[in-house]
Amino acid sequence: MEETTKTFKQSLGLFDATMIVAGSMIGSGIFIVSADMLKDMGSAGWLLIAWLITGFMTLIAAVSYGELSAMFPKAGGQYVYLKEAYNPLLGFLYGWSFFSVIQTGTIAAVAVGFAKFAGYFFPALAWEDSNAFTIAGLTVHYAQLVAILLIVLLTYINTKGVKTGKIIQTIFTSTKLISLFALIIAGFLAFNSDIWNANWSNAWSMQHLTKNADGSFSYENLMGGIALGAVASAMVGSIFSSDAWNNVTFIAGEIKNPKKNIGLSLLSGTLIVTIIYLLMNVVYLATVPLNELAFAKDNRVALSASEAIFGAYGTTIIAIMIMISTFGCNNGLILAGSRVYYTMAKDNLFFKQAGSLNKNIVPEWALWVQCLMACALCLSGKYGDLLDMVSFVVVIFYVLTIAGIFILRKTRPYADRPYKAFGYPLLPALYIVMGISFCILLIMYKPQFTWPGLIITLLGIPLYYVASMSKDKFINQNR
Repeated sequence: MEETTKTFKQSLGLFDATMIVAGSMIGSGIFIVSADMLKDMGSAGWLLIAWLITGFMTLIAAVSYGELSAMFPKAGGQYVYLKEAYNPLLGFLYGWSFFSVIQTGTIAAVAVGFAKFAGYFFPALAWEDSNAFTIAGLTVHYAQLVAILLIVLLTYINTKGVKTGKIIQTIFTSTKLISLFALIIAGFLAFNSDIWNANWSNAWSMQHLTKNADGSFSYENLMGGIALGAVASAMVGSIFSSDAWNNVTFIAGEIKNPKKNIGLSLLSGTLIVTIIYLLMNVVYLATVPLNELAFAKDNRVALSASEAIFGAYGTTIIAIMIMISTFGCNNGLILAGSRVYYTMAKDNLFFKQAGSLNKNIVPEWALWVQCLMACALCLSGKYGDLLDMVSFVVVIFYVLTIAGIFILRKTRPYADRPYKAFGYPLLPALYIVMGISFCILLIMYKPQFTWPGLIITLLGIPLYYVASMSKDKFINQNR
């Protein structure tokens, strides 16, 4: 019975929480996704507009979540908010999507990103057929094995207590923030006015870019609804890169003065990352021609910029930066994600063992089941496709959660609200409109980004009723 008396310890301060927000957001996306965004829109101006829209939406959502985090300052975050504002089914559908692909898929993708860039120093990790073997009909690259080892290592470290995870998060996030700002400063010092002027010569004409077999480029002008669809398609990349800011809400039970510090960490962390992302894209546009950015090898736009800034040393510098970034990012994702499964288990909607804490006061079983799922996605090689397609579902859940603020204001008007959503009702309503518009445009113009994520989410409905029947049976047996 000792297990049931254990509760989380509040050992994370405001700085720690901010490091979790920023560290979980910055993985490998900012170093890569601008290439595909430029293929979709073919415009320097619209590239920055897409990042600005994403940053604006992220900031609105973050300050809106402050109200919910202050109302429900306990482990579970968004799962709890959806359950409280709507019903247990909607909370479960989020938790199921979170476990099946949103969190575990991100962990897998970030870990493989770490391994791929380690390939600059260890050629055996390069993503080539010669660096792979077949087992049970499955082709496995050595980079995937390194990714799995990284996930297992960080999971093990986080079973030793939240303070250990906190130290890693603080060190690696601080290092990557300093490194990114140093790269931005170096980029501005290496500012190439000829490249900048050329990139901005046709900045507001939206075009779809295609590279022909002979190395030439084709430009297809985009107008009206198709242009809006191109923006939505491009924002799949920027939204993926800006996601995971809400991870800090999952560990609310371990944050000191959560009613105040979660909201502040959400604001400060997302603001820092939004500024970095915008400035990084300015550096790209100031150092590398637009076509070279759009068709950078393996989409590595940061590598192209780094080589333009630092010459031969650019590859080494950016590879080290991405390894630091992805290592710290995965630590934050692994630390925070397990708390959602813990809370679901406490509601008898997940494996019972996930609802227990070990001697270090962390949900060790939940950490390991998350590890297994992420490792399986590493081996499947499908995490990248799934993550591209799940952005639609992620935004839907954000919209529903922020709409929950309006619902709770009506259904629980006298509930304690130490912090109220900034700009309510205008800013939360604006996010809802922007989020719904993004989803509608994807449905209309890029359906391949929508239906797979919806299918994954809807598979949770029968699972919920199975879990509910098991829950009722358990309750009846223990009356």
